[in-house]
Amino acid sequence: MHFELTSEQQELRAGARELARSFSDDYWAERDEKCEFPWEFYEAFAKSGWLGIAIPEQYGGGGLGIFEASLLLEEIAASGAGMNGCSTMHLTIFGLNTIVKHGSEELRQQILPAAADGSLHVCFGVTEPNAGTDTTRISTFAKRVDGGYILNGRKVWITKAGDSTKMVLIARTTKRDEVQRSTDGMSLFLIDIDPKHVHLNAIPKMGRNAVSSYEVFIDDYFVPDSARIGEEGKGFKYLLDGLNPERILLAHEALGIGRAALDRAVQYAKDRVVFDRPIGQNQGIAFPLAEAVTRLDAAELMARNAAWRYDQGLPCGREANMAKWLCADAGFKTADQAIQTHGGMGYAREYHVERYFRESRILRLAPVSQEMVMNYVSNHVLGLPKSY
Repeated sequence: MHFELTSEQQELRAGARELARSFSDDYWAERDEKCEFPWEFYEAFAKSGWLGIAIPEQYGGGGLGIFEASLLLEEIAASGAGMNGCSTMHLTIFGLNTIVKHGSEELRQQILPAAADGSLHVCFGVTEPNAGTDTTRISTFAKRVDGGYILNGRKVWITKAGDSTKMVLIARTTKRDEVQRSTDGMSLFLIDIDPKHVHLNAIPKMGRNAVSSYEVFIDDYFVPDSARIGEEGKGFKYLLDGLNPERILLAHEALGIGRAALDRAVQYAKDRVVFDRPIGQNQGIAFPLAEAVTRLDAAELMARNAAWRYDQGLPCGREANMAKWLCADAGFKTADQAIQTHGGMGYAREYHVERYFRESRILRLAPVSQEMVMNYVSNHVLGLPKSY
C-alpha cells in the first residue's frame, strides 16, 4: 500500500498549482461580486491542456484518471478560486465520462476533442424541482416518434447552462409506473441548447456567483436518435459513471477550499497581535485550527481511496459517498473556523474567508446532501432498511 503520489502526479499537481495561483483572490472576489464567468482563467487552463485531463488521448485529451483530475481540482480550489474556478471545468470531466464510456464512436469523435480543447461547453441536466435527489421520480419525458424523440420537461440547479452549447440530459422514456424497477426506463441524451425549445432562468444564490445555475424549461423539442447516449432505458446505469466521479471530484474541491481557508487563518493567527502576543499563541485559537487540519488530512485519505478505486474499476459507491460527506464536513468546519479566527474581520470581504465559507457551504448540499449520503451508507453499507 503506497500513499505517496508518483513523480508524474507530483509534477501535475505542481503545474496546476502554479497556473491556478497566477489568478489572485482579488480576481475571484471581483468575478463573484460581478457574477462574471472567469473567461481568462478558463482559457488559460484550456490553452495549457488541462480541460481534457480525463478524456482519452485518441480524442485529444490527457488520458489520465479521476485521481489525477481530483488533484487538479483540489489545487484549483486551494488557490483561492474555490468553486468559482472548479465549476468552470469539472462538468467537462464527470459530465462527459458517460460519453467516454457509453457513447457511440461517432459521438465521441464529435464531442470529446472540442471539449478537451475548451471550445465546447457542456452542462449536466439531472436535478428536477419535484424530484430532487430521487432521480427515479424525474418527469422530463422523451416521447418516441419517428426518427427520434420529443422532449418536454423541467430541470433545476443546472450549473453553467447559460455558458454551454450542449447538455447531457436524463429523461424518462418509459413511465415509472410501467417499469419493473424504478431505475429502469430512463435514457441519456446529449442535446443542443436550442433557445427555441430550451429556456433558461438564472437563479440568484448565496455563493459561487461567477458560475451561474439555472432553471431549464424544455418544450416540444425534437431530438434525433443519434442524440441518445447508449441504449434506451439504461440511462440511470450510465448516469452512475458520472455520479460517482462527481462525488469524488467535489470531495477534493471541498478539501481545496478548506486548505485555502486554513492557510489564511494560520497566517492571520501568526500576524495578528493582541495583548502583546500573536493570537495563534492562544490555545483557544490554535487548537481549533489544529483540529481543522487533522480533519482535512483524514478526509483526504478517503477521497484518495475513492478516486483510486474508481480508476481501478473497483466498486466505489461506499468510498465516493463517504469521501464527499467527510470532505464537505471538514472543508466547511475549516472555513467556519477561519472566520472565527479572524474575528470581526472574518466577516469582511477583503480577507476572503467569507467567500470560502459561502462556497464551502454548497458542498454540504451538492451534488448530494449530507443526509442522503447517510441514507446511502445506512442502507447500502450497513444493510438497514431504507428510510424513504
